[in-house]
Amino acid sequence: MAKISMTTPLVEMDGDEMTRVLWQWIKEDLILPYVDLVSEYYDLHLEKRDASNDQITTDAALATKKYGVAVKCATITPNAQRVKEYNLQEMYKSPNATIRSILDGTIFRTPIIVDSIKPFVSTWRQPITIARHAYGDIYKAVEYRVEAPGKAELIFTDDSGEQRQTIFEFKAPGVLMSMHNLDRSIQSFARACFNYALDLKQDLWFSSKDTIAKIYDGDFKNIFQQIYEQEYQDPFAAAGIAYFYTLIDDAIARVIRSEGGFIWACKNYDGDVMSDMVATAFGSLAMMTSVLVSPEGYYEFEAAHGTVTRHYHKYRNGEETSTNPTAILFAWTGALNKRGQLDNLPALSEFAAKLEQASIQTIADGVLTKDLYDLSNLSQKRVVNSRTFLAEIRKRLEALLAA
Repeated sequence: MAKISMTTPLVEMDGDEMTRVLWQWIKEDLILPYVDLVSEYYDLHLEKRDASNDQITTDAALATKKYGVAVKCATITPNAQRVKEYNLQEMYKSPNATIRSILDGTIFRTPIIVDSIKPFVSTWRQPITIARHAYGDIYKAVEYRVEAPGKAELIFTDDSGEQRQTIFEFKAPGVLMSMHNLDRSIQSFARACFNYALDLKQDLWFSSKDTIAKIYDGDFKNIFQQIYEQEYQDPFAAAGIAYFYTLIDDAIARVIRSEGGFIWACKNYDGDVMSDMVATAFGSLAMMTSVLVSPEGYYEFEAAHGTVTRHYHKYRNGEETSTNPTAILFAWTGALNKRGQLDNLPALSEFAAKLEQASIQTIADGVLTKDLYDLSNLSQKRVVNSRTFLAEIRKRLEALLAA
């Protein structure tokens, strides 16, 4: 059959380690044979970022604003060990944090459900979507190492002068961190969550810790409540769904006891942690979709897991790995589907849907990567390596395309 045409590039951000290998295999086996791919390519491999003083990460984010849709591979956020390993010029910030601060918006992460893969939490019957604020908090924090006694102050300067608050009187070494957020970003986060809940016709929960962070978290709570009452209370009632706020520790208890089927909105760090918890409890970090939606209508699709370093070392030593590529594959299908929707290319969106269907069917048929084997309730099942897993998906994709 003829390849499916594209009209507008999608922004392709390549990454690091084992996910970079899987990225290439997915393109070779499951995308390029069927799609005349048009992409603007940015190599965010750690060495490439270092060579450009991390400018390439900013360039990739700005390209996303230009074209509207991006797909991103997992990338290394360097720590001291990585600085030494790669002989880096500096310890660069998280590329995800850089991209998200430019695009703003909300990250929605939803487990990929397969009937034969049962959640660890027995009460869960439906997916739980994490809505994670993508701006500020510790990801844009300023940190300082205190080596000698002294006074730490929070100082804000405007046209009227300075306002000072004492943070702490240090008598010995310690650490400091400051972080910030913006009302306009919180407002766009709230509206994105309310709109997403209406689209899915699911309840929306929001949680923070305003009893402790009375001003910082209180700002989030108040903005959500104000926007809900002024703009969304009636639409929510008409849709038969609800919004409520609770403290994050109470939310966790409620989530564990729930049946699922709702959206859980979290601040940036909370969403980072809770999305991993939800993904793992549903089966695997490699079985979760992730998309950043900005207020201006930009979309960045990614896998919600890391670069799988341990598997990459095995791969470099010539060993087979059974690394689950599903989240990376669904990042590609999400981006292709959105590009098809925006450009009025139904064939591209239909292809993306069939590729997702083929992936889920492969797992449902008992062809599994190692992380899923013990979670599957099938009596007939087998573990395969990553390349074989992709080949099995391709078999089922070919059948769906020929039907």
